[in-house]
Amino acid sequence: MSFLQEFKQFAVKGNVIDLAVAVVIGAAFGKIVSSLVQGIIMPLIGLLLGGINVADKTFTVGAAVVKWGEFLQSVIDFTIISFCIFIAVKGISLLRKKEEKQETLPTREEILLAEIRDLLKEKTGPQRE
Repeated sequence: MSFLQEFKQFAVKGNVIDLAVAVVIGAAFGKIVSSLVQGIIMPLIGLLLGGINVADKTFTVGAAVVKWGEFLQSVIDFTIISFCIFIAVKGISLLRKKEEKQETLPTREEILLAEIRDLLKEKTGPQRE
């Protein structure tokens, strides 16, 4: 098998395509959450803290500038993204469980067939013994 054929087989597999889609959606979702944090949440936190912009907060140690405000903003971004992903995974899990439960429940036709089978067993059962 040639290198190009191997690459084509690898690239066309569903898992690789699903992963690529997930990365693109994750990047876009990260931008949305960053915008939410930077444009809405952090200004409100700053307002509660007396009108300061937390993201701009730093302190200096010798020649180094420690940007603790940016770090705090990144932690808030991460927390919100993690929470949203948790909610999404939990929702998907609930939907899967609901779908699996529906798949295990007998259909109306299966119930009727079981009733017919049981009636036939009652009628033919004593004759076999």
